[in-house]
Amino acid sequence: MKQDRIKEILEKISKVKIAVYGDFCLDAYWLMDPEGSEISVETGLKAEAVASHKYSPGGAGNIVANLAALKPGAIKVIGVVGNDIYGRELSSQLQALGADTVSLTIQEEVFQTYTYTKKYYGDKEDPRIDFGLKNSRSAETDEALLGHIESALMNYDALIFNQQVSGSITHQKFIDGTNTLFEKFNDKIVVLDSRHFNSSFKNIHRKVNEIEIAVLNGLDLKPQDDVSISEVRKLGTAVYEQYEKPVFVTCGSRGIVCIDAEGITEIPGIQLSGKLDTVGAGDTTISALTLCLAAGISPAESAAFANHAAAVTVQKLFTTGTASGDEILQLNKEALYNHKPELAASLSRARYLPKSEIELVDENVLSKMGHIKHVLFDHDGTISTIREGWESVMEPMMIKAILGEKYEKAGKELHMQIREQVLEYIDRSTGIQTILQMEGLVEMVDAINVVPKEEILDKFGYKNIYNDALMEVVSIRLEKLGSGQLNMDDFTMVGSIGFLKALKERGIKLYLASGTDKQDVINEAEILGYAELFDGGIYGSENDIKKYTKKMIINRIIDENKLRGNELAVFGDGPVEIRECIHSGGIAVGVASDEIERSGLNEEKRSRLIRAGANLIIPDFSQTEKLLNLLFNK
Repeated sequence: MKQDRIKEILEKISKVKIAVYGDFCLDAYWLMDPEGSEISVETGLKAEAVASHKYSPGGAGNIVANLAALKPGAIKVIGVVGNDIYGRELSSQLQALGADTVSLTIQEEVFQTYTYTKKYYGDKEDPRIDFGLKNSRSAETDEALLGHIESALMNYDALIFNQQVSGSITHQKFIDGTNTLFEKFNDKIVVLDSRHFNSSFKNIHRKVNEIEIAVLNGLDLKPQDDVSISEVRKLGTAVYEQYEKPVFVTCGSRGIVCIDAEGITEIPGIQLSGKLDTVGAGDTTISALTLCLAAGISPAESAAFANHAAAVTVQKLFTTGTASGDEILQLNKEALYNHKPELAASLSRARYLPKSEIELVDENVLSKMGHIKHVLFDHDGTISTIREGWESVMEPMMIKAILGEKYEKAGKELHMQIREQVLEYIDRSTGIQTILQMEGLVEMVDAINVVPKEEILDKFGYKNIYNDALMEVVSIRLEKLGSGQLNMDDFTMVGSIGFLKALKERGIKLYLASGTDKQDVINEAEILGYAELFDGGIYGSENDIKKYTKKMIINRIIDENKLRGNELAVFGDGPVEIRECIHSGGIAVGVASDEIERSGLNEEKRSRLIRAGANLIIPDFSQTEKLLNLLFNK
């Protein structure tokens, strides 16, 4: 999604009036104080002292919090609380969020406000204390709720129907009455999210997870079971055909599958690093999703927006988080999408063009072929292998920077933890400028907090250390090349130079863009004998992201030449150039190269490039003629 479009959606959301029916709960947090406890005079037993306590809306109340974060025009709540202190606190907190609580019905008898109390002794959590598990809604309460639901359907743009607590709906008559209303207001946006009554309601949009969609199809699955995306597509389609209303299937890190009248749309997950907390992500999803639908946004685009919102929430630890418009916009700026994760994880799922090693990742790209006029290439690992092994230089350099003087003395467990973080970061940042990788290193050194603050270098200092180590390796290779011990073919991917020349013969304008320093890229391209082929320019890092990024170059090529997306192709072995190409609408060819052998497939690169969004995957350029025929529709 583009920034301007997100802003448009947020503006539309600001006018939406939305109602929420559901199981409104109160989450209570008691921080205990063992030292402050005293012996009871009456019983002789030691009392338990509470040092502090706080409360927040849970269940459907968390949906209200998520709605409020996106600032709609109005929020109405429909539900039940008991005539107790927790009900009054919950009502007060919902009002503080800006919600209308007039329809929050108070049931005087046989109903306690659903409250989940967590007792903490330092970092240790005691078994939870729950209130309301034996609740039974009266017929009078159900009648009142049906009246409130009907009023909301008449006067609000959309209704979220949320059910989480086991046994919270106690009468079939309530379900029947609700279905009658949903049939009467069939054109109204109603989105269901139910743990126990998914199959009981009709004439509604459904938000379910991959297990719930399987259960709706009669399958007996457990929460820990896996359901493939291809199976989700089939199961979701079956439910859509049965109920003829949009179905949204959340698949965790794999994204959301949307099935509606337009067909099936897979919304890729967003790649996130670090610790995540998925509790509450479903509440964020249904909130953002329903607001978008009520604002007139298509189901597929609504799912994409909700996907962004959930990605914000899961990064908030130790709290049931929400996602504001500003947070969604910020995440969108740097969002890394997780395209086709199952294909990326399994080479056996690969489909190739006939009699070739060219993997067709996205068959829709075939309709874009035949119009290419400009081609941008990444350098290291795509054409040149002169810097092969840079990762093995950067890894120990970063670990040493993070551990500082403790590098030699660090325990095995700490060393492995740091190494895992470093490898994940290198994998995620492959293709960006070295200076930006070092900027990330500065943040890691500071966050891990082993090196004293005053000893942390800036990004330029760390870059110098890395470059010095890498150039020791590169210089030896260049010396062998200059002395004639090795030749150009020993440091270029198989078929790459011939492919570049074939493109030039067709009048294609070529560009070279690298994350390495610009002058080093130019020097190495000249030494290897192909610099003059890049008449569009050779680009590299200038230690200032305001002057150069691959995104800037791709956008400049498109703008200056007034290109349509299908007139630009990008070849690269890193996710950065692939992502930016896809974002611009171009044709992205991932080069999953084995840099040591200079030919053949690197499965780790293949996985990384597919997840970044590559349309095609090639191992090298050995099948130049087949590749040219594909690109130019011959």
